[in-house]
Amino acid sequence: MTQTLHSPTLSSDTGGGRLPLLDVLRGTAILGTLMTNVWVFASPGAEWGFLQNGSGRAGYGSVPAAAESLFQLLANGKSFSMLTILFGVGLAIQFDAAARRGQPWPGRYKWRALFLFAEGTVHFVLVFAWDVLMGYAVTALFVAWLLARSGRTRRRAMWWAAGLHLALMAALTALLVGDGRNGAVGAGGVSQRIVDLYAHGSYLDQIAFRLETGVALRLEPVLAFGLMVFLFLLGVRLFRAGAFAMDETGRRIRARMLGWGLGLGAPLTAATAVGGRDLFLLDRYCAAPLLAVGFIGLIGAVVSRVRRPGPLTTGLTSVGRTALSAYVLQNLLCMLLCYGIGLGLTARWGDMGRPWWVMGLWAGVCAVLMVGSTLWLRRFATGPLESVQKWALRR
Repeated sequence: MTQTLHSPTLSSDTGGGRLPLLDVLRGTAILGTLMTNVWVFASPGAEWGFLQNGSGRAGYGSVPAAAESLFQLLANGKSFSMLTILFGVGLAIQFDAAARRGQPWPGRYKWRALFLFAEGTVHFVLVFAWDVLMGYAVTALFVAWLLARSGRTRRRAMWWAAGLHLALMAALTALLVGDGRNGAVGAGGVSQRIVDLYAHGSYLDQIAFRLETGVALRLEPVLAFGLMVFLFLLGVRLFRAGAFAMDETGRRIRARMLGWGLGLGAPLTAATAVGGRDLFLLDRYCAAPLLAVGFIGLIGAVVSRVRRPGPLTTGLTSVGRTALSAYVLQNLLCMLLCYGIGLGLTARWGDMGRPWWVMGLWAGVCAVLMVGSTLWLRRFATGPLESVQKWALRR
């Protein structure tokens, strides 16, 4: 049974029994991505406005500004990195399943990746320009090829990808610091035309604008390709080492992940927060992956102590089992709530009550997803988009 943010990957069926921790981690990562994306939907000019105004935080000069900054600091890049690691886990599961059945690799897997790319393209065009599925699909195809190579080749690829990624982030950060505009891509802010487009424009005009600016809005998976390759392969290694099992080996590995991840990631994150918006890339693409490793260890430590699943654990597990559907639905809900084609909350409320209404929006959508996915799974084995994918790939 394949349950994913449906990739080629994220199944938690290992052939030897389910790994329930993976569902909780996936659910946490999906809701965590919304902690970042909700600010994009709530920004004047949406994705383009958020990009043009700089992706930094609000500062710490007042209680609301400090609350917004801390909220974004907690979210920025951590869930993206966690989800990327979990895609690598799912890829390892798919590879092992194919090996047990004596099936060629990548074989039919490449069709899963291509279907995911198509899903991501539709999501990008119709819902949200900062889609992650397209980048994951391309990375999955490359890493799937690496899994059929030797362990030495994979290790070299993993560390070369990490080294090139760090060099790129260092170079881009040096350019931002030297530019002296405090990390703002557009320095002058987003134009009123774009603000009006998302506040009052038609849905077709918004789609046309996403297509028009698609190259700029699709830069993240290009810039972060090395990081994604590294984290995919890290997920493969962690899975094969037993990091997600609920036995003593798994607990020991997760304890080390907790110590190293938080021990290195927390000070680096604090340093990037002090450094300001110029260090945004180091925060999102260097410190965040370390914290993501620590968060996996922390969540694993908490889950291992849960004797009876409560509403929170059940909700996270349900979101994790319907991850693709939940990911798309959370963005669709935010689009309809924030843009002028729906309730237009961004134009109506703007800075009034910010950041509290944005945080409340995040909490409300999370609650809808947890309750809705739990109720859905009482009647169906997989989420709606997961079912569509399974149906299409059988044909």
